[in-house]
Amino acid sequence: MMKRTGISLLVTAFVLAGCATTPNDPNKNTKEKAMAGAAVGAIAGAIIGHQQDRSGGALRGALIGGVAGGALGAGVGAYMDKQQAEFERQLASERNAHQVEVERLQNENLKITMNSEVSFDFNSAAIKPAFTRTLDKVNDVVARYSRTSVRVVGHTDDIGSAAYNQRLSEDRAKSVAWYMEDNGVAPSRVSAEGRGEAQPRASNETEAGRQLNRRVELLIIPDSNIQ
Repeated sequence: MMKRTGISLLVTAFVLAGCATTPNDPNKNTKEKAMAGAAVGAIAGAIIGHQQDRSGGALRGALIGGVAGGALGAGVGAYMDKQQAEFERQLASERNAHQVEVERLQNENLKITMNSEVSFDFNSAAIKPAFTRTLDKVNDVVARYSRTSVRVVGHTDDIGSAAYNQRLSEDRAKSVAWYMEDNGVAPSRVSAEGRGEAQPRASNETEAGRQLNRRVELLIIPDSNIQ
């Protein structure tokens, strides 16, 4: 009973420690990921240790698992922290012009949203020549962070038929993916898909809303084994 209580207290301590980051902490994502990994590792280690050695193995397993899990979580978080900072620096002018957004998602993925008004002409899947400079900046970062993959996702507004919008979203996503592959990113790291008008960000009842819905998103996804 004492051993089980000790394990519970240890796991609780990991969780509470994860809440100790300050709101403006620049390493908040890394710390939270590390503590989440530590908690999961502690639980897994406790179960394995208890099964293998009922005379204290559970507590030792919790300690070892917590350290290993925390290191894994910190590794992913730190890697994506650095990559996010690079994207934000490289794309500063586009972000200031509201042409590109860089977001960090809860699952540690990064999402780069590109306004289609500046990347494609109306009714076209051909990338505008001026927009290639932005894609070159993205490629530069992606090429240097080889432990991530890129999923290119196209979206449209609801003007026109659903079938037409689906094809257009797919073609635009493929254009971006092909550009990245032709300029230094391994094809094995890039995939493309279209979602047509199915996932609007805003109402299609206004031009401002439709403009937000016409976009291409890049999901930057870390490898599962980053340490």
